[in-house]
Amino acid sequence: MTPVELHRGDSPIVLGLPHTGTYVPENVLADLNDRGRGLDDTDWYLHKLYGDLLPGVTTVRATFHRYVIDANRDPSGASLYPGQNTTGLVPLTDFEGRDIWDKVPDADEIEARRVAYHAPYHATMRAEMDRVRALHGIAIHYDCHSIRSQIPFLFEGTLPDFNIGTDYGVTCDPSIEAAVTQICENADNYSTVVNGRFRGGWTTRHYSQPEQGFHTIQMELAQSTYLTVEAAPWPYDTDKADRLRVHLRDILTKLADLALTSTPALGGKP
Repeated sequence: MTPVELHRGDSPIVLGLPHTGTYVPENVLADLNDRGRGLDDTDWYLHKLYGDLLPGVTTVRATFHRYVIDANRDPSGASLYPGQNTTGLVPLTDFEGRDIWDKVPDADEIEARRVAYHAPYHATMRAEMDRVRALHGIAIHYDCHSIRSQIPFLFEGTLPDFNIGTDYGVTCDPSIEAAVTQICENADNYSTVVNGRFRGGWTTRHYSQPEQGFHTIQMELAQSTYLTVEAAPWPYDTDKADRLRVHLRDILTKLADLALTSTPALGGKP
């Protein structure tokens, strides 16, 4: 199983899909406990949800599961959200704080997984961001995520439907954040927050160089927006998804339009 699935296009938008993969090699599967083998913390079906929304979009998708190694974590192992409950480069617990391993991976095993899975994903992402910026003078990385709307271990209450992350406005030009926020806030019967509990993961922060034409933004969707129920077997709700896809299409289309008509101040070609 190749660790990265790449669909290359000529749009200025690059979609990142670090958490939709469900591949777990046999040696890793053998070390997970029954809870871990359930793979509950998958970003279920996001590659389907975002499929065919924007002509020419590039997608970089990790095929491996985040329990193998998390493609959206700092390879050094530094915490993504210091002082808050979170999961690490190789998670030791699930999102409920429950153990997922019968045999916890040691440092050598984690490094082997970094080399085999994490590094190829980011080598591909780096190459595609560079290629797209060379084409357009600007590359917008839109990182696709989803999570259950109620997880007390990670946050209180119910998560908003659209969770926009720009690390408090530093990962992209303000016009990009504003455009996405406006579409989300104008979407009937959906709730929105900007830089709330999820302000952008390691990928969003790592590839951000707005002054060089590299802009990044994360979208964390509540899974209640497109699943029938947020529990196994994680049923995809076509009616919900189709309603949501209208707004996701508007977001990606607007971002592409912004990039293609951007001024040199955004990094685009005049």
